[in-house]
Amino acid sequence: MERGAAAWALLERVRRSAPLVHCITNLVSMDLVANALLAAGPPPPWSTPSARSPSSPPAPPPSSSTSFRMDACLGLLALRPTVVRGNPSEIIALASASRIRDAKGVDSSHESIDAVEAAKSLALSSGAVVAVSGAIDFITDGQNVIGAHNGVPMMQKITATGCAVTALIAAFVAVDPTNTLEATACALSIFGLAGELGMEMAKGPASLRMHLIDSLYGLDEKTVASRVKILQHS
Repeated sequence: MERGAAAWALLERVRRSAPLVHCITNLVSMDLVANALLAAGPPPPWSTPSARSPSSPPAPPPSSSTSFRMDACLGLLALRPTVVRGNPSEIIALASASRIRDAKGVDSSHESIDAVEAAKSLALSSGAVVAVSGAIDFITDGQNVIGAHNGVPMMQKITATGCAVTALIAAFVAVDPTNTLEATACALSIFGLAGELGMEMAKGPASLRMHLIDSLYGLDEKTVASRVKILQHS
């Protein structure tokens, strides 16, 4: 099956089955994550990280400049997650810290291509599929690398797009748990495509946020099949 057709098939399954996605995130991210999931199909139940709620572990970005955050992330890694997604600097920091606990901080100026080798290393050490968000989203199981080439730069000007696409990945993996690599790539590409379509109507980040959600809700088979861009990189 062509990847565009496969992405549409997965989106249809997500819409039809509406898998339950338990979202553990912060208050800043909750609105966009909830609305993006609802636009795609699944209703989200919520938890926010709390020191008094052991069932809701901290879920901060893996910054090795803050030992609490890094320890929390390494603790989550120890639970053997199916997918790990982050921006390039987060993935580089997490890959380094999973090998060297006292790794120093990294800056946030990396491109996604800079983190591919770190992502492969992290995938092999953790057993997870690792996704690196960026101008091109790279997804790897430690051996294979796939690139999702959809999206627009202005999506980076909207808070919580990374959290929203992570929740969408969870929904896609839930309906296709036997092919996590492809399901993750399809979710990233679908979300990026919604951003492209939204950008055609948007005047800035605020209107893009609205149009992205509307575009995700309105995606049809012809658009997905013809405009999804997922390429094999190795």
